[in-house]
Amino acid sequence: MEILIKVSQFILSLSLIIVLHEFGHYWPAKYFKIKVEKFYLFFDVNFSLFKKKIGETEWGIGWLPLGGYVKIAGMIDESMDKEQMVKPPKSWEFRSKPSWQRLIVMLGGVTINFILAITIYIGLAYSYGSSSISLDSIDDGFVITNPILKEAGFKTGDKIITVDGQTLETYSDLRKSIIGSTYYQVERDGNILEIQLPVDFLGKLSSSEDMSSFEFRMPFIIQSVSEESLNKDYDIRQGDRIVAVNGQEIKYVDQLVPLLQQNSNQTIEVELIRDSFRIKKTLNINEDGKLGIMHGATVQNMVDLGLMKVSNNSYSFLESIAVGTNNFVSFMGFYFDQLVAIFNPSTGAYKGLGGFIAIGNIFPSTWDWQSFWNSTALLSVMLGVLNLLPIPALDGGHAMFLVYEMVSGRKPSDKFMETVQVIGFIILLALVIFANGNDIYKLFNFII
Repeated sequence: MEILIKVSQFILSLSLIIVLHEFGHYWPAKYFKIKVEKFYLFFDVNFSLFKKKIGETEWGIGWLPLGGYVKIAGMIDESMDKEQMVKPPKSWEFRSKPSWQRLIVMLGGVTINFILAITIYIGLAYSYGSSSISLDSIDDGFVITNPILKEAGFKTGDKIITVDGQTLETYSDLRKSIIGSTYYQVERDGNILEIQLPVDFLGKLSSSEDMSSFEFRMPFIIQSVSEESLNKDYDIRQGDRIVAVNGQEIKYVDQLVPLLQQNSNQTIEVELIRDSFRIKKTLNINEDGKLGIMHGATVQNMVDLGLMKVSNNSYSFLESIAVGTNNFVSFMGFYFDQLVAIFNPSTGAYKGLGGFIAIGNIFPSTWDWQSFWNSTALLSVMLGVLNLLPIPALDGGHAMFLVYEMVSGRKPSDKFMETVQVIGFIILLALVIFANGNDIYKLFNFII
C-alpha cells in the first residue's frame, strides 16, 4: 500500500509538471501562429493510450512515462520528421518565424516550470507557514553513524560552529551544507577543530549504504516492549524516559547503547522519568546487548525537554510572496551546487545520480498534501534546470543554437540540427540508463 501511495503521488506530480511544461511551449507557439500538430503526456512510441484530434492538434497520452512533448510544425525535435523539413517552409511553421519568437517558444516550458515552483512555494508559505530548528539551540551536537563522515573526522557530539567560514542559522542549512562545502569548524570537548572534507567526499557518501549525515541525538523514550523481551512483564510504559543506568546519568540513546553492550547477559539498574516522577527499576539485557524495548522521540519531545528550539511562523499573503520566492531561490542555488558537483568527476558525486526510484522516494509513504506540493515544487525546479542544460534535444540545446543564430546572423543547417539532435538523444539515453542503473545497484546491491 505504501508503494502504491508513493507511485500515485509520483505519477500525479510528474503528469502535472509535464503538462504545464508542454503548455509553456504550446501557448507561445499558438500566439505566434505556429501550427502545433501534437500535444502528448508521455511518449506514444508506436501507439498511444488515448488520443483525440481537436482543431489542428492531436491531444493524447502515451504509454512511456519518460516525459511528454508538443510536435511543432517545421521544427527538428524528438519526432525527427525529415519529410516535412525537405518541403518549402510554410508561414505557419516554426522555422519561418523570427529567431526571437522561436527562442520564446523554446524557453516557455522551463519558464512555466519556474513559475509553477514559485507559485507552490508561495502557496505553502501562506497555507502552512514555516518552521525551523535553531542550530544554536542544539547544545550537545549530533549523532554521527555514517562511516564516511567518521572517516572525514566527525564524531558523535560534535557541535558545528561554521561551514566554509560561514555561521549557519538552521538545521536545514546544515543538512544542505553537505553539498559543495569543503571544511567544517566544530566544537568537541571544549576545543575548536577544523575538519577538511576530501575532494571525493560526495562520491564516497553517495556510495555508502548509510545515508545519514548530522542526525539528532535522541532521548531514550520508550514506545513499546517486544513480546520476546526479557523485560515484557516489568511495568514499562509508553512515554517512560530512561535517564540513568547503574547510577550514571544519560541524556541520549547514543550514551546508553555502549553501556548496554558492556553489560550483555546481565541486569542493570535504570532510572526512569514517568509523569515527572523518577522511578528505579532493574532490567535485563540479552546476549545481544539489547533491552528488547522500542524507543523513539519526536521533535516536539525534544522541544519539551529543552534539547532544541523550533520557530514557527505564519505569513500574510504579501509576506508569503517574499518567503516563497526566497525558498525558490534557495533551492535553485542548492540544486545548481549539486549539478556542479555531479559534472565535476573529481568529486565522485555522479555516483549518487538517481533515476525514477530515487525521484519517487522523495514522496512520503502516506498521502500528505503539504509534502506532495513541496515535492512537486522540487521536481518542477529540477525539470526546469535540467531542460536548460545546453544538450541537443533539450530546450537548452535548442535555445543555445537560437542564441548563436541571433548573435551571428547565421542559422545552423537542418542537416546539422538533425545530427546534433541524434547526439543529444544518445547523451540523454546514456544519462537515463546510468541514473536508473544507480538506483537498481543501490536497491539490489549488485553491479549490473
